[in-house]
Amino acid sequence: MKIRYDRETCIGMFQCVEEWDAFEKNLDEGKAELAESTEVEDGIFEVEVPDDAELDAEFAARACPVDAIELYDGDEQVV
Repeated sequence: MKIRYDRETCIGMFQCVEEWDAFEKNLDEGKAELAESTEVEDGIFEVEVPDDAELDAEFAARACPVDAIELYDGDEQVV
């Protein structure tokens, strides 16, 4: 699985931070950061989800109020 995070869409509610520790608060910019991710497009970050963190990643994606986080299993979007 992988997480795809659109940092530009993020409004800084930090609900993802509460659900999965791969997300961190950046209070200076009012946005979440996705640790150890790769910027695949301008403002779009991706990271592979460890097997033991899949449930936390799903909760983080579902918790985002502006749908800035998507979860993929292969090419299929799960959340």
